[in-house]
Parts: sequence; structure tokens; C-alpha cells
Amino acid sequence: MSGQNIGDLSKEILADRYQCDRRLGKQAGRQTLLARDLKTQQQVVVKLLSFSSDFNWEDLKLFEREVETLKSLSHPAIPRYLDSFEIDTPNRKGFALVQSYIEAKSLQEHLSDGRTFSESEVKQLATALLDILAYLHQRQPPVIHRDIKPSNILLKNRSGNSVGEVYLVDFGAVQTLATQQGKTVTVVGTYGYMPPEQFGGRAVPASDLYGLGATLIALITKQHPADLPQKDLQIEFEQFTQLSSGFTNWLKWMTHPSLDRRPASVQIAKEVLEKPQQINQYSLPLKKEKTVDTSSLFWNAIWRSTGTGALAVGASIAIYSTFIYPGMGTIIGGIVGVSLGLLLGLWNGIIVGIVTRLWFFPLTNPKLNRQVLSAISIVLCTSTSIIFFWINPLFGRNYDIIFASAPSLIAGLSMGANTNSIARWYQKASGL
Repeated sequence: MSGQNIGDLSKEILADRYQCDRRLGKQAGRQTLLARDLKTQQQVVVKLLSFSSDFNWEDLKLFEREVETLKSLSHPAIPRYLDSFEIDTPNRKGFALVQSYIEAKSLQEHLSDGRTFSESEVKQLATALLDILAYLHQRQPPVIHRDIKPSNILLKNRSGNSVGEVYLVDFGAVQTLATQQGKTVTVVGTYGYMPPEQFGGRAVPASDLYGLGATLIALITKQHPADLPQKDLQIEFEQFTQLSSGFTNWLKWMTHPSLDRRPASVQIAKEVLEKPQQINQYSLPLKKEKTVDTSSLFWNAIWRSTGTGALAVGASIAIYSTFIYPGMGTIIGGIVGVSLGLLLGLWNGIIVGIVTRLWFFPLTNPKLNRQVLSAISIVLCTSTSIIFFWINPLFGRNYDIIFASAPSLIAGLSMGANTNSIARWYQKASGL
């Protein structure tokens, strides 16, 4: 440590509890130690931030943010927060963070040892890391790691064709979207694994996807991404690999220098990883000035649901009634169906608008949006239809509920299909 005598670490005990064993890593003003918790006898990792000649206040901000972030996280693939405290001794002044120790080798160590990774193994790694990032990005506010690279990814218990357990460590560069707003953000990350927007101090969930893509390229090519040729800031790695065209396109998509040409979310990235043919559905740039405002969303959801729903439900129940009661059944079924369709359409439109505004605004995953809205509409409208038939004076309360379940299900499925069309309108209106 610059400007400070660190002494014999193997004999030093921090906070009368953590006996230092050896140094795991070091950078200006900071070092990472392997230690033993004398209370539990477990090995732990201690991160030290020391007041030395190269200390600056931005380091303290990042350190405090890492502490608070780890406190809030609980995921089996992320180190657990254990303790934090201030150090004020004759030999050392600063702060310490204690976290669980994961006894595993990093991807960087595997690369240094000459290990190679097949396309299948790299895809396994991609899936595991996308799941970890999904957990981080779905936090409120979203947590951006900002330093995805081989040395921050650990592998444990590899067997056969399985890469084993995958862990993401070192949250020293972590950022939340909330802390970015209205503040100057220090550029952090690792050259070669950082997307262009991060050099300007901006980080979003798609920034971590770039880091993941660059990491996977490093595993496949055995070269640092910064050493690979580039064209218009796009990493050119194809000549160094023998990957399938689908996976090659996915990696180029993940590492596109433009945010608009990168996956908008972890969910979309994972979907295309599993089904490469769907990349054309998402890889086009978003059209500008296509943000759907709240009033337009609710207006379209309600009138499309009410108008089309009345016709769809009315026609479906009229046809169904014709088979049960030929002649009059068609007329009565049509009247009942249209009445029910108007009721369901209004109710469904309001619910669709609320769910979309709360969880899919702005839209990043059209497929999930369609699936969720359609499922809600089917369940909601089917149950509402059963209640409608129960209280309708044309039927009374003595009707056979099993008999009425058929038109109720027809109504629910019709409204589900109608909601699917509303979701497709929303996708198109969002420029996706």
C-alpha cells in the first residue's frame, strides 16, 4: 500500500476478530485480504480502504456504496455481506468490509492456466450470468455492476460438460440508477470490457450486458477485448473463433457500441440466446419519438378492449348458443354476449392499462408483456363471466354452473386474444 506500512498481515487481527492470512488483491488505496473469523472459524474476505497518500474521497463513496449494496443483496451467486467497521490503529486507518469467501478460481485464472471453453460451456456461463444480472437489474432501484470481466467471475465444482457453479464478485464499482440522476458520475470499470457510454460516466443495465459479451469473447478468443481489431468501435472477433452464426450474431449484438442496438434487458438477451432466430425481432434500433404516453396507453387499451371485445365475445357466445338453442339461442346469445363483451371489455381495458403502466412502461420485453396480459385477461374475464351469468336475471341462480362455464371460458379466451392484439399495438407504438 502506497505511503503506509502494512506490516506483517499474517499476524494482524482486525477488530479483535479477523485474523489476516494473505493478500488476494491490491490497487491504489485498497487491498483485499483472505482472513479467518476467529469467532466462527470460517474463512472470509476483508476489503480494506486505507487513508494513504493516494486516497481520494471518491474511493470512499464507492466503498460505502459497495457496503450498502451488499447489505441489500441476497443471492447464492453473490458474496454475502458479513460485517463492516472503521479501523483506527497506529498502523492502519480506514474502513473494512467483510464478506463471505468463495473458494473458487476466476475465469481469468482459468484462462491463464490455458483452459479452453467450448461454445456449449460459454453459453452455460452466459445463461448463469444473465440470471445473476436479472436479479441485480430487477432491484429497485436497479443495481448496475459496471465491472463485468473474467477476474470478477468465479467457477466452482466443474464436472463433465458442466461449467459448474458460477459466481459474480467485486461490487467495488457498483452503481444504482438512482445515484446517477443529477450527479456527476466517476468513470469506473475496466478498459476493453466497458461500453462507450460508461466512458462518459453513464451506466444502464445494457452496460452490464456489454461487459458480459466482452467477457465471453475473451474466453473464446483467449485475447483481451482491447487487443482485438475494431471497426466503428465494434469488436471484430469472428476470425478468431469457430462459433455458430447464431451465437456470433448474439455476441455482436451484446457488444454493439450503440445502446439502441444492444439488448434492452436481460430477459430479451436470454430469450435470443435460447432462440437465435428471434434476434431480428429485437436487434433493430428503436425508432425515435415513439414513447407511448400514459393517456394514449389507457385510451387505446380501453376502446380496443371494449369495441373488439364486445364483437368477439358477442359472436362467440351467439355461435355457442345456436348449438344449444337453435333459433332463439342465436338472438339471446348475441344480446347476452354483446352485453357481457362490453362489460368485460371496459373492465379488461382498465386492468390492461394499469398492469402495463406499472410493470411494462417503457416496454422492453414485448413477448413477456403479451404473455402476462393475455393470461390475466383470460383468468379475469372467465371468472367475471361466471359471476355475470350467476347474477343475470335471464338465468337466475338455479342454473347449472358447469353449463355456464363453457360460454364463460369462451368469453375469457376471446378477451385474451383481444388483449394479445392490444399488446401488439403497444409493441408497435413503442417502436419495437
